[in-house]
Amino acid sequence: MSVVTTVRKAVFPVAGLGTRFLPATKASPKEMLPVVDKPLIQYAVEEAYAAGIRHMIFVTGRSKRAIEDHFDTAYELENELESAGKHDLLKLVRSVMPDDMDCAFVRQPRSLGLGHAVLCAEPLVGNEPFAVLLADDLMVGPQDGEPVLKQMAGAFRQQGRSVIAVQEVPEDQVHKYGIVAGEPAGGPLMRIERIVEKPKAADAPSRMGVAGRYILTPGVFNEIRNQPRGVGGEIQLTDGIARLMEHEAVYAFQYAGKRYDCGSKEGFLEATVELALQHPQVSEHFRAYLKGLSL
Repeated sequence: MSVVTTVRKAVFPVAGLGTRFLPATKASPKEMLPVVDKPLIQYAVEEAYAAGIRHMIFVTGRSKRAIEDHFDTAYELENELESAGKHDLLKLVRSVMPDDMDCAFVRQPRSLGLGHAVLCAEPLVGNEPFAVLLADDLMVGPQDGEPVLKQMAGAFRQQGRSVIAVQEVPEDQVHKYGIVAGEPAGGPLMRIERIVEKPKAADAPSRMGVAGRYILTPGVFNEIRNQPRGVGGEIQLTDGIARLMEHEAVYAFQYAGKRYDCGSKEGFLEATVELALQHPQVSEHFRAYLKGLSL
């Protein structure tokens, strides 16, 4: 049987409560928090689209209706813009949901962890490889280079096995990440030999932390389904990947680009400032404003 190396579907686990951003997230999904002029979830979807993916699967929960509305047609808004002759804005609104992109939504009925959220998408993914993107991690590829998930899709085409984005993290941050260790496999790839969810710094096998981008083979579903609960009493995706490694190779991919941890206030503010400085409409004024601040 030939190995499928084309990734057609992406899973976005968006059922989290966003407690670190309360009260802003009391009634609004954290994934809809805007960085400059786009919500976090749109950055992630655009990254998947740039990697050639056209089927987007959102694992949602209660109070997440705004995400579904965002990727739907807004007839009234489009009619208003068209009637007012605001064609640039009309084009911008329609670009959120390109004609060749499909969106599907499935509920995660209980908050049982990232692994459980991914498992909820299995009926829509089927028996094929898929990407997982965490919108909290806003990933920006290098200037004039490929977006992060597109880099990973190229590596997946070569290997035909699961590929996980990693970056080196400070020692005092190790306990916040899944940590991997392994052997170099050429270029930015490393064949993973160990993967541990949120270890203490003294117990960590390395400082290579998993970032919020994955391309996984469908075999991971069976591993997640049959694993016990892990750290925090949750069904961890990291544990499912560790079990998958018993049957097939899994690779870490040290991507080119920058990650903003927009699950934290500090990372969210960093992303807002740095992306504003790159924005074609506001960068000049914003740069001048920052220079005028007394810091």
